[in-house]
Amino acid sequence: MRKIHARQITSIISELCIEANTNLRSDVKRALRLSLAREDNPRARGILQMLLDNAACARKFKLAICQDTGLPCVFVKLGQEVLIVGGDFLKAINKGVEEGYRKGYLRNSITAHPLKRKTTPGFSPAVVTVEIVKGAHLELAVLPKGFGCENKSALRMFKPSEGPEKIKDFIIREVKLAGSEACPPFIVGVGIGATSDRAASLAKEALLRPLKRKNSDKIVAKLEKELLNKINRLGIGPMGLGGKTTCLGVNVLTAPTHIAGLPVAINISCHALRSASRRI
Repeated sequence: MRKIHARQITSIISELCIEANTNLRSDVKRALRLSLAREDNPRARGILQMLLDNAACARKFKLAICQDTGLPCVFVKLGQEVLIVGGDFLKAINKGVEEGYRKGYLRNSITAHPLKRKTTPGFSPAVVTVEIVKGAHLELAVLPKGFGCENKSALRMFKPSEGPEKIKDFIIREVKLAGSEACPPFIVGVGIGATSDRAASLAKEALLRPLKRKNSDKIVAKLEKELLNKINRLGIGPMGLGGKTTCLGVNVLTAPTHIAGLPVAINISCHALRSASRRI
């Protein structure tokens, strides 16, 4: 049994919160550069260059990429041979979020009660998803989710007989409805299968996968490619002002489901897809 102290978890989460909010992921920057090279709309090219310049300034000066520093979502892969010692696991995570958001001068966007609408004094709690895996390691990933794009999430319970074409139509329609309000170019996460709540979680988790990594499932990889091409033909463009670049990538995760159901969830990220991870 490997022991990991709660203090170490707090320290790592604090660092990841700052890193995710100030250092745009390398795969997203690469996708922006490739899009800039392909884009022939002058206005779209100007916006893409501004997004890259903004990311460079954020990294250089340790400033938030976006003023909406999101609701921190923490994805945990906890090895079954790991023992957390020296404190409560969830408290250690939330303490790390509080420390990181304070140290990084990041905006507190969390309301303690969804109906009373008062912000919390401590920048937490985070939304934590824990998966038990084999081994003696711990993986932590922080995904600060801004709500301009989170508000465009969608779920539909399809009939099993409806199939891929209906799913594609649904996803493309939802992206079109998101339009400029979700700050394109987008990265689109899709969850297919399981139950309604798990499909929604899969859609968000799909955003963690590097954009350049191909899906190992050939059927799903084909679906991702087709969706990316169709979304980019919508003409929404960067910030909704037209152009070829509406979407930088589509990531799909699937899970076994019931014979009578076909849940499909979509989670859109704005151009500032922010996440940072660490394995210990």
